[in-house]
Amino acid sequence: MARAPATGGSGRRGRRVIGAEHVSEAHQRGRVVIEVLPGDIVTAQARESAERLKIRLVDGPLEKPAVVRTDGATAMRRTLYRRSPKWVAPRPQHTRNARRVRRLALVGAGGVGANIGHLAANADIADEIVLIDIAPGMAASVALDLNHASGVSRSRSRATGGTELSRVAGAEVIVVTAGRPRTPGMTRADLLDINRRIVRQAGEAIRAHAPDAIVIVVTNPLDEMTVEMLQATGFPRERVLGMAGTLDSSRFRNALALAAGVPVSDVEAITLGSHGDEMAPITSRARIRGRHLDRFLSPDQIAACVKDAVTGGGQVVALRKTGSAVLAPAHASIELIDHIRGARAGAVPASVMLRGEYGIEGVVLGVPCHLGASGLVEVEELDLSEAELAALRAAADAIRARLGGAATG
Repeated sequence: MARAPATGGSGRRGRRVIGAEHVSEAHQRGRVVIEVLPGDIVTAQARESAERLKIRLVDGPLEKPAVVRTDGATAMRRTLYRRSPKWVAPRPQHTRNARRVRRLALVGAGGVGANIGHLAANADIADEIVLIDIAPGMAASVALDLNHASGVSRSRSRATGGTELSRVAGAEVIVVTAGRPRTPGMTRADLLDINRRIVRQAGEAIRAHAPDAIVIVVTNPLDEMTVEMLQATGFPRERVLGMAGTLDSSRFRNALALAAGVPVSDVEAITLGSHGDEMAPITSRARIRGRHLDRFLSPDQIAACVKDAVTGGGQVVALRKTGSAVLAPAHASIELIDHIRGARAGAVPASVMLRGEYGIEGVVLGVPCHLGASGLVEVEELDLSEAELAALRAAADAIRARLGGAATG
């Protein structure tokens, strides 16, 4: 619709004279309607031009269409679509059916345990957060700190802390982070004998005081400690999970995003196998903006990203000198808890006892899992390449060897 300029008036709209030149200008701009307001004069030449150019002269004022308002997320998706019509950023797999955990217990209130408590409180995912640590005052101080923060965060979660393992009583979910961390030059396997006693002691207390809990093991060496927890509690495999694949997958996605120069939200990738040197980043299923890695990265770059994922934990240890990673493991633990409480949907990598999946029997290994209120629902068997499947089986053999060669479970 076109509107001719006013030709007079001061402080109010003047009378317009719509001439042939206005009709011609409207035609050049692709207009098909010219609005004629009360008092406007339309010349005979303008009418002839309008008829010839098939432009309608319509008495106004015409009702203006409402302004279409677009939210920021939709606007961003449209921008990304225009950049690459074949790719649309995936929505996070969050659901509206999340339930709050009645009681979340954290065995170990050091770096990882304290950060899990902080994230859980900020997200308001539990009624009560119980922290337990052998060091006097450690768990109680973290709990008090979290409660003080609630005045800002407005979280409904209340935290308590102490040294007694009996505090796990009544917990729905228990995360075990207690144990000695790695130091520079130390592998996760070097911690096997040191942390085995700690995990067994925690497992016996859980069996006695929280027989219905779901246990998430974070203590290293993670896969082996998950086996120890299974044996100490006597729980079925559905209720003893190891947090590993969530952390390793996050490191792999970060490496791919940095190498490709894209936001990490553009990357989908999963890492399976052991939480150690036998880790198996699954490159065949990894995608950047929905496309195979080789559309963005060279084979050498992909290999470097795989190495970065495998050595990521060691890189943090080398920089910290006196401990290992605390933030990423805490986020990865919360991801598992979110799947258990129904806040996230789909498969998530976790270490579980295998019962023939991927042709592997009687060993704990990181695989894609569907989780729910009762823990493990099912293991999802992906279509892997021969090399990836061989890597999984090699990881299983290595874990058996470190545990003494006997079948577990």
